[in-house]
Amino acid sequence: MIDKKYVAFLETIVSERRQKLFKEVLSNRTKHFTVAIEDIYQAHNASAVVRTCDIFGIQDIHVIESKYRFKATNQVAKGAQKWMDFTYYNGYDTDNTLDSIKKLKEDGYQIVATSPHNESCLLPDFDVTKKSAFFFGVEKEGLSDAVLEAADVSLKIPMVGFTESLNISVAAAIILNDVTARLRATDVAWKLDADFQEQKYLEWLEKSIKSIKKIKERYLLEQQD
Repeated sequence: MIDKKYVAFLETIVSERRQKLFKEVLSNRTKHFTVAIEDIYQAHNASAVVRTCDIFGIQDIHVIESKYRFKATNQVAKGAQKWMDFTYYNGYDTDNTLDSIKKLKEDGYQIVATSPHNESCLLPDFDVTKKSAFFFGVEKEGLSDAVLEAADVSLKIPMVGFTESLNISVAAAIILNDVTARLRATDVAWKLDADFQEQKYLEWLEKSIKSIKKIKERYLLEQQD
């Protein structure tokens, strides 16, 4: 349960402009789509995907770290990672990719493998009304066989040049721009629910205040008086 008095207290510290921005961003965020990145070893690419997710309103990112550790740099991500939710799959005695797929399916997502294979669904034909998790792999190796075999849909960006693959960050930008724009034109209830928005708004207020630990302690002490 959100302590509304505490929220109001924090709002006396955070500027009205920032409060308005938080609410506006949250009103455009979605969990209808999510993104999973599998063993992205280049920090530049990983960071660019995070920034793209933020730009197009994706709240959650699932990070599979079987071979490489994920790292988002501020120089590229521009701090976007601060406002998003990450789920990591990096166990040593388990198949992290399969674990991610299982978790996402349990949460009601269809698994979408971004792949240039001929049998893939073309991006303009993709059904945006279905709750979907978009899996992206590295440009050279692509997604693992585990993802390709478990995928409910393989998704292809139409291309007419000699090359058949795109950099992961470019592919993510093209796909997310298309599907989120079309999603917003539907009657699907794609927005975050009100309770989650309130919870996230409080979290963002706290993240905006440098000395939040001391300020929170002061608030709690005042409530005891």
